[in-house]
Amino acid sequence: MHVLFVHGMGRSPLSGWPVLWHLRRAGLHTHTFGYAVTLGDFSAIRARLVARISALAARGDYCLVGHSLGGVLIRAALNALPAAVARPRRIFLLGSPQQPARLAKLLGANPVFRALTRDCGQLLGSRERMAAVGAVSVPTTSIVGVGGPARRFTVFPDEPNDGVVSLDEVSAAWLTDQVQLCELHTFLPMSRGVARIILERLAHDAA
Repeated sequence: MHVLFVHGMGRSPLSGWPVLWHLRRAGLHTHTFGYAVTLGDFSAIRARLVARISALAARGDYCLVGHSLGGVLIRAALNALPAAVARPRRIFLLGSPQQPARLAKLLGANPVFRALTRDCGQLLGSRERMAAVGAVSVPTTSIVGVGGPARRFTVFPDEPNDGVVSLDEVSAAWLTDQVQLCELHTFLPMSRGVARIILERLAHDAA
């Protein structure tokens, strides 16, 4: 089984190293996909990811793991994948928004945020563009953090959250299942709990 990890916005493939280390120890073949939101718009990154997934699919069974924006890119790439390309056994979304992200909407007009995140940052705050990404037709496990603050001075005063996105923002009716961990957004790709859930779901699928 091959596993492709797609990191979040402003991160690098190295951010997934802790989880990938546990997966490699369990015998899986791990791969990463890197991108920079300052160097390409969403559609250009998606096109590169489609090519990468297509090449990986030719090597046998595979699954996809996406953190935050990485999960949005995975959904968009799968929906653009040629019909002849085999679909993944399962995808895992780590703190990946299904709805427009509240922080992206709040910061959307900020010149520093716009300069650093460019087209991808604008997409995350857009209801129309996020809706256009769409659901996927393969088993999908959403792993969400609920270790964020819930105080009146935050943007999530009364909602479970991971410090960046709320539980509501990462939820959707089409998801196969959802697992909550007491983790912050940044640390999801470093969590042993995330690796455990991935291995459990893959073992169940193979049974």
